[in-house]
Amino acid sequence: MTKQESYQATAEQLVELVGGKDNIVSAAHCATRLRLVLKDESKANVDEILKLDLVKGQFANGGQFQIIIGSGTVDEVYKHFIQLAGLSESSKSEVKKDADKKMNPVQRLVKTLSDVFVPLIPALVASGLLMGLNNVMTATGLFFPDQSLVQAYPALTDVAAMINTFASAAYSFLPILIGFSAAKMFGGNPYLGAVLGMIMVSGDLLNAYSYGTAVTEGTVPYWHIFGLSIEKVGYQGTVLPVLAAAFILAWLEKRLHKVIPEALDNLLTPLLSVMITSFVTFTVVGGIMRTAGDLLTSGLLWLHDTLGVVGGMIFGLLYAPLTMTGMHHSLLPIDIQLIAAGGSFLMGIACCNNVAQGGAALCAMLRTRDKKLKSVAITSGISALLGITEPAMFGVNLKLKYPFYSAMLGSALGCGYVTLTNVLNTSPGSAGIIGFICVFPQCMADCLIGVAISLVSSFLITLLMSKSSRFNKELEA
Repeated sequence: MTKQESYQATAEQLVELVGGKDNIVSAAHCATRLRLVLKDESKANVDEILKLDLVKGQFANGGQFQIIIGSGTVDEVYKHFIQLAGLSESSKSEVKKDADKKMNPVQRLVKTLSDVFVPLIPALVASGLLMGLNNVMTATGLFFPDQSLVQAYPALTDVAAMINTFASAAYSFLPILIGFSAAKMFGGNPYLGAVLGMIMVSGDLLNAYSYGTAVTEGTVPYWHIFGLSIEKVGYQGTVLPVLAAAFILAWLEKRLHKVIPEALDNLLTPLLSVMITSFVTFTVVGGIMRTAGDLLTSGLLWLHDTLGVVGGMIFGLLYAPLTMTGMHHSLLPIDIQLIAAGGSFLMGIACCNNVAQGGAALCAMLRTRDKKLKSVAITSGISALLGITEPAMFGVNLKLKYPFYSAMLGSALGCGYVTLTNVLNTSPGSAGIIGFICVFPQCMADCLIGVAISLVSSFLITLLMSKSSRFNKELEA
């Protein structure tokens, strides 16, 4: 059977096992999971679904029935699945609203942040890895005792400079990406959202990174309009102001469409939406949300600095449960805000958590006699080491329980170390073994040590727990 035939067969079986196409009201997918909204989840045959070769796990959360298939495969299965289920874009959007109604306010907030930032992850990861590559080339003492790779080989200077230009683009113009994604998610025109982001980082404005110095020196530029003094300051490196502005833009645009005559709609709606939203952003909303973001950043830094190792261990212990609920996506805007403030500690935490899940899954692979579980454990364990934890977490560790608890403990130990040594990242990136290239050069060694602690300790704790009669029975089944 070819790969395409396997994808087709799996899709056909899944349609039947979730209760038939009449029971499916919505289908989407993320990097690793097929996300379904079912009329009646009790009709789904979970036991048979888990027996399918391409399926690595299943769970339900936030009104969605989620089937873990894996990166690079789920999108192929999804293509066949929606054809067999006869789904349309309109029906998916309608049922998405029904699924959202099942969520509590916290879940809705997390889902909103996830919907905005998850599409941006490839761009941020690419830029983060490029930035990490530049760090490797320019870090003093990494390859040579008293000089960097670029200093040792001057011919690489322009290569490093070019890579740095490539790496910094996404972060320099991040509000444009957020504006596009957020406006689309809030139901507005994403291109107007992008325009709003461009306005917020316009070259005519004082760069946000120079704002503190300008305040100290009394050189902050202003617009003087109708008796108002409005600061001409950009929003580079911010998240909350752009999110709020995109929400206002989408809200205003939808209402203008209803009141402006059709003949003038294409002319006046974009004009008024952008002009009014931009004015409100620079006069009221932007300043408030900038302050809120700064307070949130300061609060997290205070907790990190005050609780120290204990705080890092608690964060590491709870990171996996956060991932289970999807709340880890809400940390990305906080990570960006911390980076703008000088450096974030979240990459080290995420790296330790992810490799801990991988270490536990690989230990389970060695201990189990179940051939399918062994196959799932080795592939998902390697995937977790590279930063994608869902297959290992849901397909192996949670299924067997004790590997999950072991991974939490291993993560706590590694996170305690990276907190103790103050590992800070300069950008988001792939939170796995290779995540060290996204941290400051002087933190790379400590990041790798923390990751090694998490990997080894989660493996050993899983091995020790597997010796208990109860766990041994579950694992050897």
